[in-house]
Amino acid sequence: MSKADPVAGVVLAAGAGRRFGMPKVLADQGEWLARAVDALDHGGCDDIIVVLGAAVVEVPAPARAVVAARWADGMSASVREGLKAAGDAEWVVLQTVDTPDVGADVVARVLDAARGAGSGLARAGYDGRPGHPVVVARRHLAELAAALHGDQGARAFLGARDDVVAVECGDLATGLDIDER
Repeated sequence: MSKADPVAGVVLAAGAGRRFGMPKVLADQGEWLARAVDALDHGGCDDIIVVLGAAVVEVPAPARAVVAARWADGMSASVREGLKAAGDAEWVVLQTVDTPDVGADVVARVLDAARGAGSGLARAGYDGRPGHPVVVARRHLAELAAALHGDQGARAFLGARDDVVAVECGDLATGLDIDER
């Protein structure tokens, strides 16, 4: 990590993918995972963490894996594990494994917006629809962790705030969350 402004990228990839028919971390023979890691790596993250659970796989360099032991409790367990693994990062970029067309250009745009925003909070949007990645400044991480529950990630935390910068990225990707094959 860079010492001045370390950024941790967290790939949320712990779920079983019930509607998809298998854990999405395995989708396209691991290509979705590789794309997510590449997007974070080339989008400005210094440390990349892949949160695993239902399937434990080797992760592509330069990422490192952590396992959410309580992954079956839902997305909140995965986000909590990723935040813990982010350590002293000043910024955390939350990305899902099941948005494979989101690239480094999207990550960089949302990260830049968060850094420029007084709130330190930014979220990608696609034609007005909120999506990933989500960028959260360190000063909000404890509050975010406290708001996590069940199968919801940062949604409740973000929805309760009026200072999250919406960053339109529909010109770069669809941002579609793929839930079914």
